Amino acid sequence: MNGEFGGDSRQDREERREGPGMKPNYFLPKPVKVGDELDLTIEAVASKGDGIAKKDGYVIFVSGAKQGDTVKAKITEVRARFAIAELVA
Repeated sequence: MNGEFGGDSRQDREERREGPGMKPNYFLPKPVKVGDELDLTIEAVASKGDGIAKKDGYVIFVSGAKQGDTVKAKITEVRARFAIAELVA
């Protein structure tokens, strides 16, 4: 839709860039928060050696965990696209 002065609205520009109805997932609420303790299964290992687990599709890096481990981890940091956790003894 053209604005009052013939230019496209911000919404029109964003829809062209992201596609109609698509919203970046980093604006969605996160399934974890700092301090949460979770039982996680490590699905893979990142290039720097941290275990990778997921909760509702949200990535959680767990230091010291190995692929295939089922661990109890505490969330220490939550970011837009991932969280960082440490093992709980």
